[in-house]
Amino acid sequence: MEKEVAVLDANELKCREICGLLQKWNYSGAQLHSLPTLEEHIQKSTCQVVIMDIDTVPIDNRTIRQLTLKNPGVYFLCLSENRFHPELKEALCYHIYACIKKPVDPEELQYWLRSIDKNGAWSDDDGGGWPKS
Repeated sequence: MEKEVAVLDANELKCREICGLLQKWNYSGAQLHSLPTLEEHIQKSTCQVVIMDIDTVPIDNRTIRQLTLKNPGVYFLCLSENRFHPELKEALCYHIYACIKKPVDPEELQYWLRSIDKNGAWSDDDGGGWPKS
């Protein structure tokens, strides 16, 4: 099974850079630049991981909650320059797998992707989503 990761970033250059890293690690990166294209892509693809730059794409708690509830087998990672996002407190606590500080440390991103892979995101048993307790 292809290990596809959707990258949502309004900055096309940064999006391309993240997809380039993913390609080095044998992931397929889909470059997306708006929320509507993300929602459409998730429905049509085998994407099991989404990396969202929350600094460049306007998003709120409600939107993140809806995305994760509609797509329970998909892991969501965020990228941000800011350490704190009080306006996204609920989403970051309950719906986001991890938030990675920008500029992206390739080793940290690879760590989170391996963690997601170990949790079964790309397994054939459809065991994606949050780890079982």
